[in-house]
Amino acid sequence: MSNPLFSIMGADAQYLLTKVESTNFKNKKILITGASGLIGLNLLAFFKAVKERCEGNLSVTGIIHSEPNEVIKHFAFADGFSLIVGDLTDPEFIKNIGKFDFIIHAASYGQPGRFMSDPIKTLKLNTVATFELFKLLEEGGTFLFISTSEVYSGNPELPYREDQIGRTNTTHPRACYIEAKRCGEAICNSYRSMGVKAHSARLALAFGPGTKEDDQRVLNVFIKRALLTDKLTMQDMGHAIRTYCYITDAIEIMLNILLTGKEALYNVGGVEKITIASLASDIAGYLGVPVQFPVNIQTMSDAPEDVSLDMGLVKKEFGKTSFVPFIEGLKKTIEWQKSLHKKDGQ
Repeated sequence: MSNPLFSIMGADAQYLLTKVESTNFKNKKILITGASGLIGLNLLAFFKAVKERCEGNLSVTGIIHSEPNEVIKHFAFADGFSLIVGDLTDPEFIKNIGKFDFIIHAASYGQPGRFMSDPIKTLKLNTVATFELFKLLEEGGTFLFISTSEVYSGNPELPYREDQIGRTNTTHPRACYIEAKRCGEAICNSYRSMGVKAHSARLALAFGPGTKEDDQRVLNVFIKRALLTDKLTMQDMGHAIRTYCYITDAIEIMLNILLTGKEALYNVGGVEKITIASLASDIAGYLGVPVQFPVNIQTMSDAPEDVSLDMGLVKKEFGKTSFVPFIEGLKKTIEWQKSLHKKDGQ
């Protein structure tokens, strides 16, 4: 595993093996949609580590929308693994895939620039595709829908709890994503009412190794700017507050939901608050570059000022008491980006 891109994710997968009872996946068939995304790729890395333990005839199928890159190939081109390239919004494509014991539906861009650029597809991925994917679930199987903290948009009560919901209108700039995720959750809850094991994970601000070069989320954009321009330019003063969740914590929680979850809805997020300005300072400090604040401030009026989830349910039900320190996860993410952008040696 000489490629740094492989070794960073491989090490995180080995760490996850100490946190999740992987024997529960023995002889199971697993489907991961959005397998080339941050969540999907790290799930592939985890299941590859499980497979290397020789724990039965584990079978993993990943669905991606375009041809795989070298990182996806490394973690998915192995015995018992298969990748399928296709469009999940096409019902004819979905119905011929097969049957699965576990389905993790993670196919939907978590980047505002991406999900807002094709609102119709965003809506279909979380609604039409969700209905079709339920048809592939084996009797007694479990379905996990990767939702988002965006469903809380417009709710002023922080931190957000699972028994709450947002207050935005369908005219909101991000409505295609917010409403699609709400509908996806409703679909899961409808199947639960019929006795199907289905859960929704309201994910907030996951970060870590596994992103692509063109990732548009703020944390990754900051790292890329600092690496490629030797400075970190800001669009505003960075007063907004975020609570980031390192990828291994997110995957650990999701897998526990999949295996033993009792509730319909779970928050999946981190515990350390940080301002965007502090985030920029941490990245710039690690890379030894200056932060430049703007003279003319640009703002994203549709972006929330604070994103914070109540993690009480996850802590109580799964005994999740420790989280990867933000700065530790950030350093690993920066090292990933260095390799991704061919900036080794900085």
